[in-house]
Formats: sequence, C-alpha cells, structure tokens
Amino acid sequence: MRIVGKEILADSQGVRIIKLVIQSPDIAAKAKAGHFVVLMAKEEGERIPLTVVKADPVGGTVMLIAQEAGFTTKLLGSINVGESLYSIVGPLGHPTEIRKYGKVILVGGGVGIAEIYPVAKALKDVGNHIVSIIGSRTKELLILEHELKEASSECIVMTDDGSYGRKGFVTEALKEMLEQSKYDLVYAVGPVPMMRAVFTVTKSFGVVTLVSLNAIMVDGTGMCGCCRVTVGGKVKFSCVDGPEFDASQIDWQELSNRNSIYTEKEKHICRLQGRGVNE
Repeated sequence: MRIVGKEILADSQGVRIIKLVIQSPDIAAKAKAGHFVVLMAKEEGERIPLTVVKADPVGGTVMLIAQEAGFTTKLLGSINVGESLYSIVGPLGHPTEIRKYGKVILVGGGVGIAEIYPVAKALKDVGNHIVSIIGSRTKELLILEHELKEASSECIVMTDDGSYGRKGFVTEALKEMLEQSKYDLVYAVGPVPMMRAVFTVTKSFGVVTLVSLNAIMVDGTGMCGCCRVTVGGKVKFSCVDGPEFDASQIDWQELSNRNSIYTEKEKHICRLQGRGVNE
C-alpha cells in the first residue's frame, strides 16, 4: 500500500486533482477496465471508492486519480511518496464488457475522464472505433488529454469557458456526432447531472448508453447498502451489481437525491479541518 508516485494533475480555482501510483501487486495482477478499489487514506478517514485508472501487473502497481473534494480525499492528497495508505481493497465491481461493438463514443466530464481512459484503451485494443469527448470547466482542470488522444481514433475537447478546445458542454459535441453518424454504444462517466444530460441526448437517437455510477459507497462489497440505486424498477447495489448500468433504466432523481445527502456535513467538516479542528 506504499505510495511510489504522486503528481498534481490540476490545481486551479480551488480544485486540486492528484494522481497516485500505489504498490499493490495482488490488485495490479487482477484489475481490469471498469474495476475500482475502496481505500482509507488514514485511520481517521472514511472508506472511499476510486477507479483503477491503470494497472501494471509486472511492476505490481495501480494508478488512481482523485479530486480533493471532501475530508477524506484531502487526507489522501496529504500523503506523500514513501508513505502508505491505511487500507486498500480490490479490484471490486464488474469490469467493463470489452468486445467489438463497432463505433463507440466515450464521454468524460471532470475527474470522470480518468474513468473512461482505461475503457477507451481496452475497447480500442479489440478493434473498436473510439471517439472520446472530454470536458472540464477550464483548461487548467483538464486531465489525461494526451492519453485519451492515444487511446482514441478521435478526441474532442470541450471547456465551459472556452479557454481550450471548443467552448461548451460535452453534450453539445455528443449531439453533433450522433447527428453525423450512427454509433453502436455511448459510455459516459462524470457528475450525475452530466451523465443524466448525456442520456437525455442519446435516448432520442436510440443508442445504447452505459454510465458508471459514483453512488455513495462504504464497504464496497454489498453489505452496507449505501450505494443502492433503482435500476429498471429494482434495487441494485452499485458496488456489486455495477458500477456500470444502462442509463435508460436508472432512477436519476433518486440517485441525485441520495448523492447529495451528506453535502452539508462534508462542508462542515472541511471548515473544521481548515481551522485545524479534529471532529
């Protein structure tokens, strides 16, 4: 669980995104595209899920990318090379079904770009035509552009403020691509409102749309029930039944409501942390 590499990918407008390379031979030997881990940065932190961005079975390492948003991700960001995590377990969840679909669009927003990267690479390796659409608020917060361009046949960059690539949202580029040609699959990862908006676009074109859900998660093994989401009218657990689901089957409003349940508590504990108070 030792940190062997650390890089700050973005640090702008109060947002910091970090990349960690962690020594974990057992996880590295088995992790596939779509898998995630659950870790604790330190004993006083929470358990949080993070996608395995890259696994190196030979070197025995896994790469994780996280945005320092709440108490625990900020704890994670404070760990330096040579130090160790308190705990890590994985790989968890179902890996992405990698097969020849044909023409595939992958949409990544914010830190969700890190999650589409391994999927894009794996799908391209088996012969799919990959179009990646990635977006961020501004140029300084864009991550993995070079890697996505290598893993894609075409890569479209969108920024909200127009500081880089095209100005606008990823859904605008997605709609244009679907109007120009037929695609066999759309795969999206990002904030819940973004994924919901992606489905709003794709449903009128009748294209199968998969999303990887970032539901609140604790144990990651299906025991706590925190990550439950209604899919096709049935209760599913993101950790063991997902994290990928058919976007057309998801109760989006319920998911949004559940994901915001701890927002105020996170803000409170971050304020305390900023004052150096432990609670």
